[in-house]
Amino acid sequence: MTSNKTPSPNKLFADYSKKLHATLQAMDWRPLEHMANTLKECQEQKKQVFLCGNGGSAGNAAHIANDFLYGICKQAGEGLRVEALTANTSVLTCLANDIGYDHIYSYQLQSKAQAGDVLIVLSGSGNSANIIEAVNTGNRIGMITYGLLGYDGGKAKNLVKQCLHFNINDMQISEDLQLIACHMVMQWMYQSQQNKECNDVC
Repeated sequence: MTSNKTPSPNKLFADYSKKLHATLQAMDWRPLEHMANTLKECQEQKKQVFLCGNGGSAGNAAHIANDFLYGICKQAGEGLRVEALTANTSVLTCLANDIGYDHIYSYQLQSKAQAGDVLIVLSGSGNSANIIEAVNTGNRIGMITYGLLGYDGGKAKNLVKQCLHFNINDMQISEDLQLIACHMVMQWMYQSQQNKECNDVC
């Protein structure tokens, strides 16, 4: 008789939690600190921030754009000028159909981005062709490029100017960590904004 090797839900959940915790504990957070400080400067200087990814990372890009627009500051006009390049389905399907899926983000950057703006790419593998095209285009424009990358970091790891590498061969945990890292940045920026408003009043 063949034994059932499928773990119980409880065991899988416990193992997942352990892998997530171990990856967090092993992280070098200096690249994320660099990104947080850069985003703070973008907020003050009204620079533009763009995010992109595929699949779950595309959903994360939209989620993070919301957090950076509103979550860091509830005062109108004080959030980041941020856009998820994943959000407009008409643009994405047009570009994918007419010029190819590899260029759905890079083409948008050529029209929207300027030197000194920020590009944050979210990728489990770091090897998606449209992510590589976006980073190369961002670098040519003179953007500050960041990668939040899983597995071995892929090709994007050596192309972005700053890389937060989640050294885990698990797509779902990689995607979890994208949100965790950006939620950390959001909370720091929110607290910084609160302290600034307090100092201005005082």
